[in-house]
Amino acid sequence: MINPNFNSRRSSVYSKRGIVATSQPLATAAGIEILSKGGNAADAAVAAAAALNVTEPTSTGIGGDMFALYYDSKTKQVTALNGSGRAPALLTLERLKKENLLADSLPPFHPHTITVPGACAGWCDLIEKHGSLSLSEILSPAIRLADEGFPVAPITSYFWGRGAERQLKSALNGHELTIDGRAPNAGEIFYNKGLAKTFREIAEKKAEGFYQGRIAESIISVIKEAGGVMSHADLAEHVSTWENPISVNYHGLKVYECPPNGQGITALIALNILEGFDLALLDLLSPEKMHLMIEAMRLAFADASWYVADPAFAKIPMNELLSKEYADERRKLINLKHATIDQKRGTPVSSSNTVYLSVVDGFGNACSFINSNYMGFGTGIVPKGWGFTLQNRGHNFSLDANHPNVLAPKKRPYHTIIPAMVTREADNSLYASYGVMGGFMQPQGHVQVLSALKDGNLDSQSALDLPRFCIDVDEAGGRVAIEEGMPKETLDALQKMGHPIYEVSGYNRALFGRGQVITRDNESGVLCGGSDPRADGYAGSL
Repeated sequence: MINPNFNSRRSSVYSKRGIVATSQPLATAAGIEILSKGGNAADAAVAAAAALNVTEPTSTGIGGDMFALYYDSKTKQVTALNGSGRAPALLTLERLKKENLLADSLPPFHPHTITVPGACAGWCDLIEKHGSLSLSEILSPAIRLADEGFPVAPITSYFWGRGAERQLKSALNGHELTIDGRAPNAGEIFYNKGLAKTFREIAEKKAEGFYQGRIAESIISVIKEAGGVMSHADLAEHVSTWENPISVNYHGLKVYECPPNGQGITALIALNILEGFDLALLDLLSPEKMHLMIEAMRLAFADASWYVADPAFAKIPMNELLSKEYADERRKLINLKHATIDQKRGTPVSSSNTVYLSVVDGFGNACSFINSNYMGFGTGIVPKGWGFTLQNRGHNFSLDANHPNVLAPKKRPYHTIIPAMVTREADNSLYASYGVMGGFMQPQGHVQVLSALKDGNLDSQSALDLPRFCIDVDEAGGRVAIEEGMPKETLDALQKMGHPIYEVSGYNRALFGRGQVITRDNESGVLCGGSDPRADGYAGSL
């Protein structure tokens, strides 16, 4: 396929009755269908997530994990749901040593990277606490898409092709997500009868239908066949957790993220540092602004790479990390004229494929929702006949026995996927439900998009359209990728400041993540939605 230019202009979508923003048009339509039936933001979010599993399996699925933030318009409170899974009880460093797998990290598609898929329990728990419709109603659009087939979108087709070569062709039962061993072409109809069967089982039996019974039997069977150690007990004992979200104030806004084991704290640390500069006085894409944001992100990653771990296994000083006093001290490390490449503690490693979606209903409830396989199709391993792949989220564990994020039985790994929610500090009214998917780009995207909304006073679509930077964290002192469209004078100035930059265009722009944004006007109640031009989707209104 020819590299896309991404030149098409999109307008923000406005509505008072509800907006759904996803990376796939058919998933957006599924969410809108549920809103039109009287469902709320939680109902529509799960419907869209399920439809994304059908239409974009190269990024997401019920064999992966999820996180969500939910804003209740009546109470004006934000709740956080951690729908991530844990390592198998029998998976230890000692076992890895015996199997000659004790290295810097696990092989990316090895069955030992499969943590318990948390998405199904997360979907069910979100609906139980905040939803208003039955799972049967909510999953019906996705079941229809999987059963009747759907035309594959262009960007999805491209990345499906990469996943077919990288994982599916060699993974157990990976052929179930191909057409005779290849990815579907753009516009080609793809059917997934197995996934339709999975969703019917869950619609009838809820989470028990996934973690026990026929689906669970197939999951354990295929993992055992591949050489893994997950047990029926690992699945049956899985639970999601409702947690207190973490937040910081940024120029009159309260920005919420899910707490660790997710990396949302990275964005909050950076925003705290940046609040000490008046970015609103700087041009949107000026070298001065880009320099400050890059340096703040380097400092934030330096902390997150050490402190983000499962809080059930490691003590995390969250109050200290998010304090204004700590931000004041870290801010002093920024040289206004020159880049500081290697900040203390280093940077995290690895990458991801994920879907993020946002829903705000006509009542003002909002759901910021993210779901991921990790690394595209995850391991690419498919429980035979059920139409979904199993994630490889355990690849993010450290194998250093002294690291807080070290692999341990029943432990959750460092998680990259993060949703965000923003309220107004003055009255706790909803300001925005938003997120940017894509591995360690996510906190960087959260910071850049929020700054565009608040400091740049841009609408939702315009904030997503701006070119972005992404610190390459696969290496110490990582280079800075700059997206096509950044002014040349900014590139030249950043290089003179010492930033090791390189430009990225075409399909490689996936590096910069794919976001969705819905904002809400406090006086009129009008919603404004945008969807990332780097993906196939759009923001749809009711």
